[in-house]
Amino acid sequence: MQEGSAIRPPNVALMLRAASTRHPGKAAVVERARMVTYAELEARAGAVAQALLATGVARGDRVAVLLDRGADAVASYFGVLAVGGVVVMLNAALRPRQIEYALSHSGARAFVTSSTILMRMHRDIASDASVLDLEAVLADGPFEPVDVGEHDPAQITYTSGSTGLPKGVVASHANVQAAIRIVAGYLGLEAADRIAGLLPPSGVYGANQMLCAVLVGATLVVPTSPLMSQVAAELRETETTVLAAVPPLWLQLIQAPGFAAEPIPSLRILQNAGGHLAPAAVRQLRSVQPQARIFLQYGMTEVFRSSYLPPEEIDRLPGSMGRPMPETEILVVREDGSLCDADEVGELVHSGPTVTRGYWNEPERTSQVYRPHPVTGEGLAVYSGDMVRRDADGFLHFVGRADRMIKTLGYRVGPDEILDVLLASGEIEEGVVTAFDDPDRGQGVVAYVVLKDGASVKALQRFCRAELPRYMQPTRFVELDELPKLPNGKHDLSALGARAVGT
Repeated sequence: MQEGSAIRPPNVALMLRAASTRHPGKAAVVERARMVTYAELEARAGAVAQALLATGVARGDRVAVLLDRGADAVASYFGVLAVGGVVVMLNAALRPRQIEYALSHSGARAFVTSSTILMRMHRDIASDASVLDLEAVLADGPFEPVDVGEHDPAQITYTSGSTGLPKGVVASHANVQAAIRIVAGYLGLEAADRIAGLLPPSGVYGANQMLCAVLVGATLVVPTSPLMSQVAAELRETETTVLAAVPPLWLQLIQAPGFAAEPIPSLRILQNAGGHLAPAAVRQLRSVQPQARIFLQYGMTEVFRSSYLPPEEIDRLPGSMGRPMPETEILVVREDGSLCDADEVGELVHSGPTVTRGYWNEPERTSQVYRPHPVTGEGLAVYSGDMVRRDADGFLHFVGRADRMIKTLGYRVGPDEILDVLLASGEIEEGVVTAFDDPDRGQGVVAYVVLKDGASVKALQRFCRAELPRYMQPTRFVELDELPKLPNGKHDLSALGARAVGT
């Protein structure tokens, strides 16, 4: 990692000041045919900051940002922080109802967007927040970040809401800096890197790419096409070196001709997070991009990241979550709070500097997840709700969400373990495994699948009978043309629930 990456200023906005000072004429963001230097990005962030001050935004006020991926989104993020505001990044794919929820729930004082984006909406957005149209804001202005405390809120990130109303996770300036410093460190990011901004900055994973680029003075490259074949072409043309994606996007990419036909020589780091990437998909990824180092990572919004599997262990442990990332303690605990033995399944509990401040204005929800350290009782730890096991060598293995574990025929079954087998069959492009009520079994296993050309459910069933014990075999297969997805690219489990019909 480059010099300056160890700087720990109290206001995250000073990361941009440091990058602009070191690399004023260097490309900070490349999008479409547009290139924005670090000096220009700082000036644009200054213009946003001055416009916010003119609307009356003060330290501690929440400011929502609804913009497409690109330089204006990056500038707005840092512009909000520069005035001491709390940034609420929203996904540009959201609809008015979801936007209004986030604006109301966060109590946003201002709403940074553009008339172009507002014109996409089928109706006006109802909110008391002052609307700041970036298309009417000056191109540049003075960038003068105010002093803040390290534990002051920096951002509120709304979860996907796949299992209920979204929660607003509050991260402090210290939380953000710790997460970015640690991740950029173990990935080995450098100023020469060109980091793909494929994921929306409304989530911590997408924001990570943006912030890591600024921290080390790298270039953020923003692919614009919704087609994976075109994304692959953009990665090749821009000589992108670092690419992060979630499992559904990886499954699409490894089937895209421009990505699978031949390696993209510039790619040196591939990152997975946001869900379990099946070993079969990991092997395909290794095969199509053999020159790249693959980092399999586990994380959640409440702590950014928890663990990663070093690329050197990929071939030996392709299904592992790896070990705790630096400065982090990961415990595996039983329901009574005691520590699990090796290979015993328990709940993952995360402790360390990236443990965020809780859920915005939701003390009860916060107390359920943010609890005292299970051993020392000191400080807060995050109880993830994810069931894992730690092997004798200290490597973690994901079993399933506590709220998604399937209890069938007296067994507890992890849906991702079944999905790994479905993907290994070679019959499906992607899939999701979940449960439905079954009076004979307790719960039945249902698999939603997108079949490959020439494949069939019957062939998939035969493979499952050969590779899975009876209690793990799906009793229902639902064939779909495509799987519904949330704006962050993950599968929409709620939308799938209504389709659990027998075949």
